[in-house]
Amino acid sequence: MKEKWKKLLICLAVPLSVGGLSAFLTRDGMKTFQTLKKPPLSPPAWVFPLVWTILFLLMGTASFLVLESGKSRRAVRRALTVYGAQLAANFFWPLLFFGLGAWLFSFFWLIFLWILIFAAKVKFSLLSPAAGRLLIPYLAWVAFAGYLNFGVWLLN
Repeated sequence: MKEKWKKLLICLAVPLSVGGLSAFLTRDGMKTFQTLKKPPLSPPAWVFPLVWTILFLLMGTASFLVLESGKSRRAVRRALTVYGAQLAANFFWPLLFFGLGAWLFSFFWLIFLWILIFAAKVKFSLLSPAAGRLLIPYLAWVAFAGYLNFGVWLLN
């Protein structure tokens, strides 16, 4: 039982750490973001860290369910490799958008990220349907982020 808790905490810490490091590296970018013209439905600044924290917790929980699925090591490794790839892509998006101001490139990067998340969702669903469902809010938020990203590019 103690091992499961340790594994869960590690699974939660990984995406939270990736997101935290990315946020730390782009912390000044939110100041610039506040000065930009934004599309309709843009949420207030405080919503972003709240939503991302929830999404990172859902991702970590999903990865834990995959690890605990009892499926073959090979299948679990493949699913977690795709998960790791989407997490890496997720890490770089804020650097591109907030750090470099590469708004159009960031939009295409989000499409790439969305595809990786969808692939992870498919792989996770095969091993643990609940794990796959936990990635649905993430897919929806990244789609919404794509709308916001594209809107920023168009308006600025």
